[in-house]
Amino acid sequence: MIIIPAIDLKDGKCVRLARGEMDQSTVYSDNPAEMARRWEQCGAERLHIVDLDGAVAGVPSNSDAISRIREAVSMKIELGGGIRTIQTAANYLDLGIDYIILGTAAVKDPALLEQCCTKHPGSIIVGIDARDGMVSVRGWTEDTRTSAVAFAASLDPAAVAAIIYTDISRDGMLTGPNIESTAALAGSISIPVIASGGVSCIDDIRRLIAVEATGIMGVITGRALYTGDLDLHDCIALTKT
Repeated sequence: MIIIPAIDLKDGKCVRLARGEMDQSTVYSDNPAEMARRWEQCGAERLHIVDLDGAVAGVPSNSDAISRIREAVSMKIELGGGIRTIQTAANYLDLGIDYIILGTAAVKDPALLEQCCTKHPGSIIVGIDARDGMVSVRGWTEDTRTSAVAFAASLDPAAVAAIIYTDISRDGMLTGPNIESTAALAGSISIPVIASGGVSCIDDIRRLIAVEATGIMGVITGRALYTGDLDLHDCIALTKT
């Protein structure tokens, strides 16, 4: 299992939200590139970036900060938020981003998802953000009537590199991830799943490792790293034992 630190970008700064509420953000750094270097120095192999402004606006909104992060580190980067066209995806991949995360676009525009997977095989991750088991889109501002499990089952395992499953109610709350739902989703499909939302301590990592065999390949953690409740170096070491 890989431990993936998160950098959420709002107005060019590194922030964390509570339950995805844009007006409940805490700024942790005004230098996201330096923060990325810090996580890489702790041993991170992959970085998770979300353009929060882009997710709401539907267009890239923190491109300069993303470029600086890419220049600052050599680890792999997965990026989501505001990627609603094949050209935007291509632009980011040309910039050196390793994985593009399609969330709203994957739900609202299946043809775009198929085109991106065809043109950029192995580079497309689908983000499934769920509130009460139902998919939420547009930066978590719009709930749908689509079941997260049903949507995951509809995806082509030969085309999608991974699924990031986020329980919105847990995100940024340090209440522990929804391990039961994540494991159930992972066990129902053949696409690797990355858990996200609510990681609060190293015991949460241990609990996820215990169900890794269901198909959980990694876990994203944000707020717990920034508050000091979680030590990234220790978490990575735990996955190597």
